[in-house]
Amino acid sequence: MGGGVRLQSRFHWFRAGPAALPFLVCLVMAAPETQGAAARGEEDCKSNHSESGSVSYEDSKDCILEPLSLPESPGGTTALEGSPSVPCIFCEEHFPMDEQDKLLKHMIIEHKMVIADIKLVADFQRYILYWRKRFTEQPVTDFCSVIRINSTAPLEEQDNYFLLCDVLPEDRVLREELQKQRLKEILEQQQQERNDSNFHGTCMFCNEEFFGNRSVLLNHMAREHAFNIGLPDNIVNCNEFLCTLQKKLDNLQCLYCEKTFRDKNTLKDHMRKKQHRRINPKNREYDRFYVINYLELGKSWEEVQLEDDRELLDHQEDDWSDWEERPDSAVCLFCEKQAETIEKLCVHMEEAHDFDLLKIKSELGLNFYQQVKLVNFIRRQIHQCRCYSCHVKFKSKAELRTHMEETKHTSLLPERKIWDQPEYYFPTYENDILLCTLSDSESDLTAQEQNGNITIISEDTSKLHALKQTSILNQLLLHEGLKN
Repeated sequence: MGGGVRLQSRFHWFRAGPAALPFLVCLVMAAPETQGAAARGEEDCKSNHSESGSVSYEDSKDCILEPLSLPESPGGTTALEGSPSVPCIFCEEHFPMDEQDKLLKHMIIEHKMVIADIKLVADFQRYILYWRKRFTEQPVTDFCSVIRINSTAPLEEQDNYFLLCDVLPEDRVLREELQKQRLKEILEQQQQERNDSNFHGTCMFCNEEFFGNRSVLLNHMAREHAFNIGLPDNIVNCNEFLCTLQKKLDNLQCLYCEKTFRDKNTLKDHMRKKQHRRINPKNREYDRFYVINYLELGKSWEEVQLEDDRELLDHQEDDWSDWEERPDSAVCLFCEKQAETIEKLCVHMEEAHDFDLLKIKSELGLNFYQQVKLVNFIRRQIHQCRCYSCHVKFKSKAELRTHMEETKHTSLLPERKIWDQPEYYFPTYENDILLCTLSDSESDLTAQEQNGNITIISEDTSKLHALKQTSILNQLLLHEGLKN
């Protein structure tokens, strides 16, 4: 697992910080709508531009603004009363509160502005309004790092992007203040709900009505129907939470596995037999209803819980005799199949998709970093429903998979210069276990040394000709020749 340790240590800086700069350069280069930025990595980028060089909104859908992961990263924003939209920092364009990605894409495309770790901003609208005001008072370069992309290209193809992140002390203070304000508002809302005696709700399972305090209904569902969503005092915006759950049930959707069924009786039987009378803890849609998710900047309830567990373990004996580690599973490049080892996964991809990763590695002589770039390239193309062989784009991954299997395009990789680009050092999915199972370049080097196929030369040896003329080996060879 040497490759896994190395990979995690090299890509650990996805959070905000000085090291976030190269990551965001990658994102800008990866966005097809940024003019000239992705010309080196994606050939079909040019087709997304009109003759005048402008970019339509439809062409901007492939933009990847932050690392993807399964489950999806937590997010969400809160609107100010009377302001259902958010303005651009630089112009008069406005976007609905629930479509903040459109605003972020607009700022990248039109104004070349990138905001780091936007999902950690507690109040997106207030954050944008604050910087909109500040940028009218001082130049943007007083606050943002300037990132030049395509620096080796001709001058007309070079471009500057601006990075706004919490490395800037003012930005860090703003994020912390917004977090404190959000926490204050949430605690006030929670206290008001805890004291509210005018609550009126209906059980989602037996339609019995309850009046008084919300805890009466929540305790009833936990006691009578084994449906426990947590202690009432840990929940905020309870009415909205219950409405969200009721809406899913009305749409015949299981709350845990989130599958949809043909009728209500089938859904009830499924949830009862499968013991699915609980919510899916991996669904980030529910995070906003639990107070614990507002306690610390940038930390979800899972991270806070892990910290609590570590503190608890510090006070216990170091007895790990009953520990059974659950191995992480790597996901197939083309479908949702998972396997605990790369060997099993490679067998699946070869049998099901006619894609032999180990054979490709051997034939192309790929080292660890080239394998990383190839995997990330394929991940990105599949995520965008694009065939990497013929560049045709499809409406769904299922259609893409059918096309690639019928045409045998899974085994037809594009030219090396297409995927062997620096931008593909960065994972498409930040929790991609497959990257951690790739063989390390150092182990490859050791194998080559054992086979005698590689010559080792010191890194500080710059004048090889001079070394050849003055080496003591020449004298030893001459002496050995005289003896013979």
